[in-house]
Amino acid sequence: MPSGRYGTELEMKKEIIERKEKKQILVFHLANEELGLDISCVREVLRPQKIFHLPSTPQFIEGVINLRGHIVALINLKKRLHKKQIEDELNKKIIVCKVNKFIVGLTVDRLREIVALSKEDFKPTPEVVSMQMEAEVLSGIAIVGERIIPILNVEHILTQKEVEELSTIKP
Repeated sequence: MPSGRYGTELEMKKEIIERKEKKQILVFHLANEELGLDISCVREVLRPQKIFHLPSTPQFIEGVINLRGHIVALINLKKRLHKKQIEDELNKKIIVCKVNKFIVGLTVDRLREIVALSKEDFKPTPEVVSMQMEAEVLSGIAIVGERIIPILNVEHILTQKEVEELSTIKP
């Protein structure tokens, strides 16, 4: 006799497969726009921390923070993505994630939600848009109800030159 929310073992297996096929996206705001990030690269989310500014770093590097004994560079996504600067210190968050071989903090205005999406909810970035970008900063576009959310490709947030510059940062 079936018990719980599944009527049959087959329904239970189908539910497990559907859950595995879904991709979770962390949706956040940046300069009054929504962007998303694959949650698999996210290590943790922090409130604003004391930032230690460093000389001779790229403009989009806000500085570094001390995260439990590890020095983590902060990338200001607004500056990196050339968005207008709107200060929202009250809700500002730091998304700690792995970018290339580095653990970095990405500063964003505020978090919105985590959404689980199926493959059908993802669309490729239009070719005319991706041709205008200096790197493949977007991995695609998510359709969430009536919303269209660009998904950042964290592996391409930094150019190769910027990766080299970041590797020389010393506190």
